[in-house]
Amino acid sequence: MSDRPLKLWLATPLVGLAGGYLASQVGWPLPWMIGSLLAIILVRCLTPWQLAEIPGGRKCGQWIVGIGIGLHFTPVVMEQVLAHFGLIFFGALVTSVSSVVGVWLMRRTGEDRATAFFSSMPGGSGEMVNLGARNGAQLSSVAAAQSLRVLAVVLCVPAIFKYLLGNGAPNPQTGTVDWTWLVLLFPAGALLAWGWQRLKQPNPWLFGPLLLSAAISIAWNLHIALPPGGSQIGQWLIGSGLGCHFNRSFFRRAPSFMARTLLGTALTMLIAALAALALSAMTHLDLRSLTLGMMPGGIAEMSLTAEVLQLSVPLVTAMQVMRLLFVLFLAEPLFRYWDREPG
Repeated sequence: MSDRPLKLWLATPLVGLAGGYLASQVGWPLPWMIGSLLAIILVRCLTPWQLAEIPGGRKCGQWIVGIGIGLHFTPVVMEQVLAHFGLIFFGALVTSVSSVVGVWLMRRTGEDRATAFFSSMPGGSGEMVNLGARNGAQLSSVAAAQSLRVLAVVLCVPAIFKYLLGNGAPNPQTGTVDWTWLVLLFPAGALLAWGWQRLKQPNPWLFGPLLLSAAISIAWNLHIALPPGGSQIGQWLIGSGLGCHFNRSFFRRAPSFMARTLLGTALTMLIAALAALALSAMTHLDLRSLTLGMMPGGIAEMSLTAEVLQLSVPLVTAMQVMRLLFVLFLAEPLFRYWDREPG
């Protein structure tokens, strides 16, 4: 058996580390995620060296990040989140409904209904591919559109927030590291993620650890955090895994389809920003946290951005989770209702 795949896998974390280090040196936001992501994409696109994904690497990164995000939830924070449940619900609904813009763009240029619909929904790539498969969509197009949407949001949103909107206020109550709790949380989170995966639930390696960590943090009012470097390791593993989905053939395939996907993503982001501005004016909540919570990106990526920029991680996470629930539970029934209509 050839050792070529093994060599390509071993090189992936090294290239990701190099990219993350360079991004951190120039002060780029989310450097260990975005730096590793770009470094691997560049190597795969500009050289014949097709780096392979680290086996289980992205799941491990989501496991670490999920524990870290959950630790931001405390009883006081949870009361604040519940007090703004209506706002969270409405914000997530706006993000979900705004995906109609992407569907319209796809349909105007000849895509079939299923492909246009599931390519434009701001849900997870795996979940949308599965729903598209059940409804006759072109799976390669759905997967490409979902991956490109996440890539565009991850590359643009942290930079826009840092350089145009600035960081939030420093948190004076930063949690301490408590190894007794962390030694319990990490194996329990992995076990819950494994069970969630066996039940074929969405995003198990993020949701499982996140829900467990948040529940324990609220129940025991922990006020603890990951050790220094923990979040960066999670970023690096997620960025390295995401980068392996892109190469030259990906970007060369159907450039007009890619352009429509990017345009639809940009319009969805613009609608989210305008809606966040209106909600902030009505509620006086932090505009940056509201806008980030309504961006059509991944939960891990947007929550990490909120953490790095010292914004409200629980508010951003709650809005992102609510939006994903909307898409997962409503997308297929709405599509089937629409698909019954003629023309």
